[in-house]
Amino acid sequence: MTPGGPIIPDYAGANVRGIVPALLGPSSWTSGLPEWMPACVAEARSVVLLVLDGLGWDQLHDHRELLPTVASMVGGPIHTVAPTTTATALTSITTGLTPAEHGLIGYRIVLGGEIVNILRWCVGDQPVRRSHPPHEVQPFDPFLGRTVPVVSPAELQNSAFSEAHLRGCTPVGWRAASSIAVEARRQVEAGERLVYCYYGGIDKIAHERGFGPYYEAELRAADALVADLLAALPTGTTLLVTADHGQVHVGDHIVTPSVELLANVTLQSGEGRFRWLHAVKGAVDDVVAVARAEVGHCAWVATREQMLDEHWFGPTMAPAVRSRLGDVALVAFEPVSFHDPADSGPFELVCRHGSLTSAEVNVPLVGASA
Repeated sequence: MTPGGPIIPDYAGANVRGIVPALLGPSSWTSGLPEWMPACVAEARSVVLLVLDGLGWDQLHDHRELLPTVASMVGGPIHTVAPTTTATALTSITTGLTPAEHGLIGYRIVLGGEIVNILRWCVGDQPVRRSHPPHEVQPFDPFLGRTVPVVSPAELQNSAFSEAHLRGCTPVGWRAASSIAVEARRQVEAGERLVYCYYGGIDKIAHERGFGPYYEAELRAADALVADLLAALPTGTTLLVTADHGQVHVGDHIVTPSVELLANVTLQSGEGRFRWLHAVKGAVDDVVAVARAEVGHCAWVATREQMLDEHWFGPTMAPAVRSRLGDVALVAFEPVSFHDPADSGPFELVCRHGSLTSAEVNVPLVGASA
């Protein structure tokens, strides 16, 4: 495969970071909406925004027969953010900011010289909520400072990552996905103009099982959830469906960097398809040269300075956020993942994301009126 370049997210255009500002900004829903926003929003008295974690546009397009409700909705593909990972993208959705601005710039980032897993807010197995307070690491209020009901899994309500990207909201926890439609309707009937809902089943199944019968069953279940929402919501409500990233089926195609490649590397961060290498001072050019020779057939090799010049994370980045990046990134364009022994979990991931391919960057923004 000879790829084109990476898809650098269009942060000023059709992008997940623009959804909340369009819905809660100074313009009314009947005027000033971006052209990429589904037209049904203009007629709505209330909007329910549902994030289906892990449902990329390419996967929706390839499985339309399993997602008839979502596929029938009005809208199209928009971009998510870089890297295409949950912690970064969900924070951009809720704050309306680019990763360069909000600073949760990856799944595993450097904070105070430590590699912090942002979803778990841990260094290794040790929680670091006190030493790295979420409201300081990510200082911007979600939803433009508005109090918005958040219908999400109850077990996530008090997590450090929830504090980082959802603080100040009204938590409405659910323990079974069947409750999402019930809770969303209750919030709209109580007069809420915007309700935010999160469902993570597609992402979980893709990670653990890959594409195949389990994934297809989960797509059918997610589509049924969307249908239930449309049936339950009061007339005059628009349901918007989007996602934080897509997925790539990697399986056991794991690339272990060589001893030579890691000879001038002190740390690794990021994730398998967007692996940051932190270089010994003065050794960046050597790391780039070895990386391009070793993995250039399956990944883009880019320096931090190149990414900043090309605005991969947004046009403006504060020095504190810049310090959270590595020096050189291995950004996979083939269906591979780069191994880091410190980046592990309870099982090997089958589908992965993080890179800037179409399968990962393009996500749906579609809507329908109840």
